[in-house]
Amino acid sequence: MRDTLVLNASFEPLSTVTLNRAVVLVLQDKAVVEQAHPDLRMRAAAVDIPAPRVIRLCRYIRVPFRRQAPWSRRGVLVRDRHRCAYCGGRATTVDHVVPRAQGGQDSWLNTVASCAEDNHRKADRTPEQAGMPLLHEPFEPTPADAMLLAMGGSRDLADLPEWLAVRAAA
Repeated sequence: MRDTLVLNASFEPLSTVTLNRAVVLVLQDKAVVEQAHPDLRMRAAAVDIPAPRVIRLCRYIRVPFRRQAPWSRRGVLVRDRHRCAYCGGRATTVDHVVPRAQGGQDSWLNTVASCAEDNHRKADRTPEQAGMPLLHEPFEPTPADAMLLAMGGSRDLADLPEWLAVRAAA
């Protein structure tokens, strides 16, 4: 499970890595711990360090610019915080605003999180045709925002440091 956020030296989110990989980067002095898990420590014969939750690289890494986050069903659920776009309840499925039967595509702007009941009730109709208005419009997250949300979703944003939570909420 990838549960450690890696920040560039400039505090920009780069990726997520496993806890073991994060510890290796810290022990090799390639990264520093910005935030640790509150109750978890990594211990060995000569080492006792807090388990990193967010690390920052010591050297700046130049990465190619990524224009958009890749679309995925899991990404849509995380983006919408597992809340149904029609009733606000717990969402477990992804619904196409313009159904695939009518030419709709798998894209950030055409998909929303939905509970199974509303997804079934809407069927192969648009929200207007089904009389089911959207509670919020779908949007395309930036790659950095998609990564931050995927790391913890809305549940963990309050646990992040203020400088990181502000970036994730923007």
